[in-house]
Amino acid sequence: MKKILLLVLIANVAIAQAQKAGIQFKEAPIERVFQDARRAGKPVFVEIFSPTCHVCQSFIPTLADARVGKFYNSKFVSTKLDIGQPSTRAFLDKKHLFVPSLPLFLYFDPQQNLIHFAMSNNTTDEVIRHGTIALDPKSRSQSMKSRYQQGERSAAFLIDYAMFGRVTKDTVANMAAMNDYVRQQSPATYANQTNWLALQKLVLDFENPMFQYMLAHLDTYRKAYGAEPTQQVAENILMSSLYSSRGAQFPVSKILQIRQDLTKIGIDPRVAANRTLLPEVNAYFRAHQTAKAVERMDNQVNSNQLTVPEYIYISRLFNRASPDASDVPTVLKWLNKGLATKPSPKEQADLYYEMAEAYRRSGKNADAQKAAQKSMELAQASHLDTRRNVEQMGKLK
Repeated sequence: MKKILLLVLIANVAIAQAQKAGIQFKEAPIERVFQDARRAGKPVFVEIFSPTCHVCQSFIPTLADARVGKFYNSKFVSTKLDIGQPSTRAFLDKKHLFVPSLPLFLYFDPQQNLIHFAMSNNTTDEVIRHGTIALDPKSRSQSMKSRYQQGERSAAFLIDYAMFGRVTKDTVANMAAMNDYVRQQSPATYANQTNWLALQKLVLDFENPMFQYMLAHLDTYRKAYGAEPTQQVAENILMSSLYSSRGAQFPVSKILQIRQDLTKIGIDPRVAANRTLLPEVNAYFRAHQTAKAVERMDNQVNSNQLTVPEYIYISRLFNRASPDASDVPTVLKWLNKGLATKPSPKEQADLYYEMAEAYRRSGKNADAQKAAQKSMELAQASHLDTRRNVEQMGKLK
């Protein structure tokens, strides 16, 4: 028994020594970590992880390795951030960073500028190699944009640059890199393992030739990689395109193409129509095609049982974004449908508020004043904030 206890004690001591020998992660708020880094004149290494991520757990012995610890402790101030914590998400949002997979290694200068990222293989040499690159201004991720502008176009570089674009939410850089990358590939290689991974992790543009090839050869991908993963990858690319900043300016023809492609990959047509509804309507607004926007939304209303908040939402959308007042009769019809469901006083106040806005847009001030007064009375009876009502009635005088 004494021998067993001795062995357990020795093992615990060994683990403690190993952890001490590895990277010394500071357990402090991230702002304090950067303060320490500025005092020390060192860059910051941040491991983004999750305690439930088995890959992250597998890195623990590597990060506790003495060689890794010696290198990182001498060169960096280090910390770990749990992706599940609100403070971590707030930090990532503040830095406009996206986490494509875990663990993610991020390297910052002391002023909190991202200088390098890595999704490392789990070996001591690789972890040290990424830290070494982060210290080299000519090689680290921060230099990729200038290297790209100077003409660097190797396949490996383009993949790294595209991923850097994803991590930094730079869709323009990502698309440029992947368009250059695909031009280097033969169509015969589009469905190979490397390019399948590129489709999974890097392609955000449904017009990328490699993705267009995938749409034309879905059975090839289904046989090689499975029906469900194929649909998921295609769906992700289509939705990423639709809801990107670039997608917000798509003409309706491209949005309808995405809707058709969603159906092609196996999404229920009704679900696909629901997903493209708002982009379609907004595209019609941009094109000053109010009648088509009204028709599209009214078809949605007539084929679905909307809730009162949905009636309020679509009415507000048309009141705020429609390029002319020709939609007003239909907006009033939607609002009256909402009122017919016997909503709560608060919801009635919202419905009458939007009704007043619709009448105001069409020049019917008397009707607008009546609806605005009704909204005010309901808001007062429900003890709601009436500042918007006061402002609305002021505009109608």
